[in-house]
Amino acid sequence: MAKGKRSERSHPRWVVKLGTGILSTPAGDLDLPQIRRLVQQVAILEGQGLEIVLVSSGAIGSGMGLLGYRRRPTAIEELQACAAVGQPQLMRLYEELFSERGFHVAQLLLTYLDLDSRTLYENAQKTIEHLLARGVFIPVINENDVVSYEEIKFGDNDRLSAHVAAMVQADKLIILSNVPGLRERNDDGGRIIPLVERITGEIEAMAGKTRSERSVGGMVTKVDAARIAGSAGIPMQIADGRETEILQRIAAGESVGTLFLAGGKP
Repeated sequence: MAKGKRSERSHPRWVVKLGTGILSTPAGDLDLPQIRRLVQQVAILEGQGLEIVLVSSGAIGSGMGLLGYRRRPTAIEELQACAAVGQPQLMRLYEELFSERGFHVAQLLLTYLDLDSRTLYENAQKTIEHLLARGVFIPVINENDVVSYEEIKFGDNDRLSAHVAAMVQADKLIILSNVPGLRERNDDGGRIIPLVERITGEIEAMAGKTRSERSVGGMVTKVDAARIAGSAGIPMQIADGRETEILQRIAAGESVGTLFLAGGKP
């Protein structure tokens, strides 16, 4: 049975955040082959005893394609309409793919009001623990974009994933994105920084600010997420979610992407 406190658990627990850029095609549709590969990796690690909570973006990107948007809208009501259309499509696909591997998904839609309310926070926490205890359910968390807009505007679920990691007392937060890690320069030619022991002004400057038409926030909100996770004693790793067997490689201890330490420990 899954236990909340790290000291009581016999299996490690990860929160894995899947960014919009690795779940959607350039045309805005869900990238079925890519999602299938990620689901396969999660299922393999679950079978090896790892507990995984997913924080999944992609609803807005999916809805954009279905609603005929070629570019990410800027109006909140349009973004929320995209999320309303795209979220069911995303969850339907997750359930189909995970059920082929003996698992089922459980959807949790959160807002920052849920995180600020002690009662709502504890309810969400207990729900996730109960699902993990069953052994066959993969919690899939997203911000409730239809009624909230914090991550729509600011972060593509990066900061939400850090709060979720703290909530479930994860051993590690992994953010899979379409960037391979934190670069020395905010361009494709910058060297990847493999290890960040402490978030300094220099690290924040390296983050710069990036934005795509299907996601927001870039490296800035990922560094914010690392700070939130680190304050809860949780290390965070950023990696390219399109790299082959990326989750298995992280589990094996391979140095990929950028690892942010928490309290000096990986």
